[in-house]
Amino acid sequence: MTAPAATAHAVPATSGGAAVAPPEHGGPVLSLTDVRKTYAQGQLEVQALRGVTLEVARGDYVAIMGPSGSGKSTLMHILGCLDVPTSGTYRLNGSDVGGLDEAELAQIRNREIGFVFQQFNLLATMSACRNVELPLVYAGVPRAERRRLAIEALERVGLADRIEHRPNEMSGGQQQRVSVARALVTDPALLLADEPTGNLDSVSTNDVLGLFDELHEQGRTVVVITHEIEVGHRAARMAHIRDGLLTEEALS
Repeated sequence: MTAPAATAHAVPATSGGAAVAPPEHGGPVLSLTDVRKTYAQGQLEVQALRGVTLEVARGDYVAIMGPSGSGKSTLMHILGCLDVPTSGTYRLNGSDVGGLDEAELAQIRNREIGFVFQQFNLLATMSACRNVELPLVYAGVPRAERRRLAIEALERVGLADRIEHRPNEMSGGQQQRVSVARALVTDPALLLADEPTGNLDSVSTNDVLGLFDELHEQGRTVVVITHEIEVGHRAARMAHIRDGLLTEEALS
């Protein structure tokens, strides 16, 4: 597979609200400083994150591991701009996202983050190509350009022969590759994968992790949220979250 171009295309922001200015590219892809998240449950306050600090450099491959109730899902939502911290600072590709409203967060998500989910989240009635095109549809990219970019993304993940296949005509590993292609098609700063192998057998798991290895070697920035130790050890760096606190483990 060939490495994706660093600036293959620009995806316009069309989510409404004030436009978020494109950031300067020079620092880390993401940086969290003393990030805390508190939820109110009746008269009680639950501290889901209790001062998380993390920096991910451009081209890094980081796994974040933790059991249920550790704060892992809360951290994933903040990293993915699906939620904002109660306090602390989160900068994504140069933009401070802590004070953004929902429309601005949607712009950041569309422009800077490619999501890969455990459940694949593919539309059953659409071909692989049309599934991959969806983020470009939301961004207002013209039809011919959408198809060209979607085909290129599918070729990058080894699915040139599955472009017109629907999800039910593909294996679980192939479906997850389609979701990776969909995540890459907007050329995001960050590939964020949430339990990406949770629904895969061992063969498909190794297949998808091999793809992440290739993307990392090509210079992609990858963050994987997982509870599976074998997935965590494929990353270049591994951090553990427990009781809302993050610690990093040295990998040989």
